[in-house]
Amino acid sequence: MNFLFLPLFSFLVGIIVGLTGVGGASLITPMLIFAFGVPPAVAVSSDVVAATLMKIVGSIKHWQQQTLDVQVVKWLAMGSVSGSLFGVGMLHLIRQTGEHNMNDIMLRLLGVTILLVTVLALVQMLLLTFFPKLQLPELPKFDLQTKLGCLQTMSIGALLGCLVGMTSVSSGSIFALVLIAFFRLDARKLVGTDISQAAILLFFTSLGHLTLGTVDWSLVLPIWLGSVPGVLLGAKICNIAPQKPLRFLIYSILMMVSWKLVY
Repeated sequence: MNFLFLPLFSFLVGIIVGLTGVGGASLITPMLIFAFGVPPAVAVSSDVVAATLMKIVGSIKHWQQQTLDVQVVKWLAMGSVSGSLFGVGMLHLIRQTGEHNMNDIMLRLLGVTILLVTVLALVQMLLLTFFPKLQLPELPKFDLQTKLGCLQTMSIGALLGCLVGMTSVSSGSIFALVLIAFFRLDARKLVGTDISQAAILLFFTSLGHLTLGTVDWSLVLPIWLGSVPGVLLGAKICNIAPQKPLRFLIYSILMMVSWKLVY
């Protein structure tokens, strides 16, 4: 497919992200693979670098507005950055041994991760929609005033960071679920904290992927060109758009895409 369409497609993805909050990596990486025939390793690395700019711009805005929890960002990022670099190191090891095809491995990892993220988000949405009064058992709250709480935060950050390092997916979506479940953050600080930790995580993940030599700047720049204005436009019209039908449609598409990636 003609790569001149990439800014247009990225613009549409940006609108979806701005409208629904659905992670851009879950949409852009499969788009690069299926619509443009980009090898999975190149698609993942290029998307990591492309997503970093949007997250950094967003985190600066939230820092200025003081709509983030600095302590949560700090301890979560300490774990997620190290986990991400470990994930990138695993990709280096796979490439050096040559025993396995890195593109095949990343294709399936990408599919499984998107499927996991989508199912969790879809189940959460359906429960809130059809069973609003359902009382589920609460998970323990992490107390960052204690060493145990800091260790728990770093551990879960490292686990999810490894997934991001290997697939580019879930730097925002799964972390948002973690922030809700383990930190009980209010809506005012949830988005800012999520974006800020993702900005730190993706910055270092990008550096790791640059060492792999699989970043294609001819993909990164058009994605920036289309997605940044798309996100801004989507954010402006999100108040008038029907959120639940849109999210259900996107989640359904992502489930089909992830199934195709795996099989």
